[in-house]
Amino acid sequence: MRRRLVNLLSIYLVVALCLILGYYFWLKAKEPNSQVVGFFDDIPATRLVIGSEVIVEREPPLIREGRVLLPFGTVKKHIDPYIWWDEAQQKVIVTTKDRVIRMETGKLDALINEEPMELQFPPVEEDGTLYIPMDFLKDFYRVNIRYMPEQDVVIVDHRNSIYRMGEPLSAEAVIRTGMSIKEPIVREYDEAELGSQAAELIIFEEYESWYRVRTYEGIFGYIPKADVVVRDIIITERDTDSNSTSSPLPAGKINLVWDMTYSKKYMEFSREKSPGIDIWSPTWFEIIDREGTIKNRANPEYVEWAHNNGWQVWGLVANAFNDIEGTSIILNSTELRHNVIRQILAYAALYDLDGINLDFENIYLKDKDAYTQFVREISPLLREQGLVVSVAVGVPGGSETWSLSHDRRALGETVDFVCLMTYDQNWPAPGSSAELQWVEDRLVATLEEVTPDRLLLGIPLYTRLWAEEEVDGKMKTSYLAALTIDGAWKRVEENDATVVWNPSQGQYHATYEKDGRTIKMWIEDADAVNAKTSLVHKYNLAGSCVWAANFANESVWPVFERNLKKISHYEEWKAIVVD
Repeated sequence: MRRRLVNLLSIYLVVALCLILGYYFWLKAKEPNSQVVGFFDDIPATRLVIGSEVIVEREPPLIREGRVLLPFGTVKKHIDPYIWWDEAQQKVIVTTKDRVIRMETGKLDALINEEPMELQFPPVEEDGTLYIPMDFLKDFYRVNIRYMPEQDVVIVDHRNSIYRMGEPLSAEAVIRTGMSIKEPIVREYDEAELGSQAAELIIFEEYESWYRVRTYEGIFGYIPKADVVVRDIIITERDTDSNSTSSPLPAGKINLVWDMTYSKKYMEFSREKSPGIDIWSPTWFEIIDREGTIKNRANPEYVEWAHNNGWQVWGLVANAFNDIEGTSIILNSTELRHNVIRQILAYAALYDLDGINLDFENIYLKDKDAYTQFVREISPLLREQGLVVSVAVGVPGGSETWSLSHDRRALGETVDFVCLMTYDQNWPAPGSSAELQWVEDRLVATLEEVTPDRLLLGIPLYTRLWAEEEVDGKMKTSYLAALTIDGAWKRVEENDATVVWNPSQGQYHATYEKDGRTIKMWIEDADAVNAKTSLVHKYNLAGSCVWAANFANESVWPVFERNLKKISHYEEWKAIVVD
């Protein structure tokens, strides 16, 4: 009996001990972690915070005389992907929508849109790293920059952002490294801080019971929702358009027509005879050497004639298509790019132009970014003179030097209009210059990179004449000529050609036999224009661009007038136009 009592007592004691231990561990589980850790302890040098992230790069920020300088690579990666460093000439170029800032390492002199400006602190090189003075550039980049000396933290916030703000409810609130009370503390508060700037929190993410926040001094962590007072949503300064005034654009869809102006044939055109034209882009300016010298074919009578007819003139600027190496030399030299830009600005002012159309082709793929930089440097200066900026680009999926070397996305973000050269589909093998389905496919691909409100669809008016013949048992093909609309139909009539309308191609296909050869044409005429311009409405594009006036006849211009000006949407075109 006694032994039985001892056993029962032992059991009771064990159960009681288990209950006590369980209660103890339950209390411990409910007890918050009180350990305080340093948030930036793992970053020994000056820390950098941009928006919602801590940025850790190989080179930390520099603080000189109280001013913040960021490594060039950090700026390019996190703030401005287009900042440009010409190491050979020791120059830094920053471009925005309406400004071009040129700085030189170690020098306080800078240029802003060609106007001199004195810097308080220049770009500097230290230990092989280029550092950019952010206090000077913060307004151009539309960022706010703070340096917290006690924490040795640089904080950068984009002004074109929306922030949700809050503050701790009481001094009991703490910021933790994770979403659990068992996580260490990275920020505590005292009563004196509450209600002050030091207690401000930016709320970046919201979870079921927690917020991810950033403190005023740049510390990131998590705080229970119950411990936060959400005060308001702060909308910081939004990006605004340039204050410069460009030439007013025509109403509705616009039509730009390139003009190979080597004679005074343009005088044959008039608003009455040639409706459907809004803008002339004459081929006036061409780089002719590796120093960036521009050949000028401009004619003041042309501008006067166009303006008197209510048309705008956007002068075309081309590189030397047959000198890819020379183009590379110019694009990669800050001084040579600047030389070209100065000439274009002068000619644009001299001839009272309304816009500039940039047409650089046959560019090395490796120079894609350099060409984008050139366009970014010239665009703000042209806008400052009130000019519209447009650029011609190849279609996606083409060759390295004629298509892939155009960064359509970056160019589309930079200029006012992108002219998509949806032609030259087949070369050097026989085929259409621009089948309708091919044009639409390339257009759809381009719309993944360029917004429709900036895109002009390329419309060819030339017809290529091809020949096929059997030589030594093999089929030989050759290109004979580029024909005007009238010239193509004249060939049809003179040679009694077989002509078939191909709906999927959106054009006539003509063939005939001559001198033992089969002659083929895919005719670009008013009917082909009708089919292609329907895509402007189908995809709600800004308009079209036409190569070139020299191939046209009077039948095509009323088609542009009807489809771009009188018809307002794609369904209307389908209802009105009979194939």
